[in-house]
Amino acid sequence: MTNISRRNFLAGAAGATVLGLAACNGDGGNQSAEGQVAENSVGASEDLIKAAQEEGTLVVYGSCEEDYLAAACNHFEEVFGIQVDYQRLSTGEVQAKVEEENGNPSGDVWFGGTTDPYNVVTAEGLLEPYEAANASHITDPKYQDADGNWYGIYTGLLGIMYNRDEVERLGVTPPEDFADLTDPQYEGLIWSSNYNTAGTAKLIVNTMIQKYGHDEGIQFLVDLDKNVHVYTKSGSGPSKNIGTGECTIGLGFLHDGIFQIVDNGYDNIELVVPSSGTSCEVGATAIFKGCKHPNAAKLWIEYALSPECVELAAQNGSYQFLVIDNAEQPEIATEFGLDPNNTMDYDFEDAKENTDQYVADVMEALGGGDDRFETEDA
Repeated sequence: MTNISRRNFLAGAAGATVLGLAACNGDGGNQSAEGQVAENSVGASEDLIKAAQEEGTLVVYGSCEEDYLAAACNHFEEVFGIQVDYQRLSTGEVQAKVEEENGNPSGDVWFGGTTDPYNVVTAEGLLEPYEAANASHITDPKYQDADGNWYGIYTGLLGIMYNRDEVERLGVTPPEDFADLTDPQYEGLIWSSNYNTAGTAKLIVNTMIQKYGHDEGIQFLVDLDKNVHVYTKSGSGPSKNIGTGECTIGLGFLHDGIFQIVDNGYDNIELVVPSSGTSCEVGATAIFKGCKHPNAAKLWIEYALSPECVELAAQNGSYQFLVIDNAEQPEIATEFGLDPNNTMDYDFEDAKENTDQYVADVMEALGGGDDRFETEDA
C-alpha cells in the first residue's frame, strides 16, 4: 500500500522552461514589477532575485507532506519565474541520498521534515551554511542551526493517536503516555515508523533516550517493539491508517492526526499529548553543499522563511505551528489543545552528535530488525 504519491522531476519540460525564460528575459518593465513584488513579499534583495533568475532552475527534495511541498514549489515558480523540479522523499531517504552523493548533490535544497537527519548531515559537512536575512523573524534560537546550516519553518508535537472505535471494540484501555505503550494489551495494535528511513522515528529514538537515559531508552524501544505491528517508511504513515481502523494506535506527529480528522473526516481519531511530556520536531529547510544552483537555493531559503511560503502549509493540510513572528499561526492546532511550548527540553546538540549511533544501538538491540523494517509502504 502506497500512501504518498510522487511527482517525478520535470527536467527538461518545455512549458516550465518557457515560463522561466519568459520571466528572466521579458521586457524590463514586467521583470522589474515582478522583482518588486517578490522583494516586498519575500524580503529577498533584488540582486539575489536577479542572480537566481539567471540560474533559472531549482531542485527541491521535500520531506513535508506532498500537498504542501507542491504548493510551495509551484508558488515559488510563479513568483520568481524559476523552474522548480521537486520530489517528495522521507528525511531518511534524503539523508542517504546526499551522503551517497557526498558533496556533488543532485538537489539544491531540502524542505521540511524533522531536523535530526539534518543534524546528521550537518555534522558530516554536507549542508551549506547561509546567513539568511529572514532568519531575523525566527522566534527562538532552538529553531535554527547556530551556524546557519538549517533554518526551522515549523514545529509540531510528537504524540499518540488512536482509533476510538477500535479501542472500544477491543476492550483495551486508551493509552495516556508513552510508557503505557509497552503494555501487553497492545500487542499487534501499534504502528510506528522505520528508524532507518523516517526522521520521525529518529526523533522517537532521541526522545526516549533523553527521557529515560540511554540504556533505559533503548530497552523501552525493545519492549515497544513487541507491540508494534508495522513500521512505516514515512513518519506520517501511521496517522494515515488510523481512521480506517487498519492501525489502532499510532506514534507520530499530532498535526498529521489533525489532517486526518479535519480534511479526511475521520472523527474517530483521538489525539493524546503524552502525560509525562513529549518532544517537538523542528521542520527545517537547508542548502546542500556543492549544489548546482546556489543563488536559487539562497532565494529559496529566504522564501521558505517568509509568510508567502509558510502560510501555504495550513491551506494544504499541514497544521504545524509556525516559527517565524510575521506569519499567521494555524488556529486549528490550538483548537485541538496543542501547545508547542509544553514540551521537554530537547537536546539538539546531543541529537546532532549521536543520532546515527543511537539508531544503530536500537537496531542492534532488536537483533538487526526483521522484515517490518524493509517496508516500501507509507
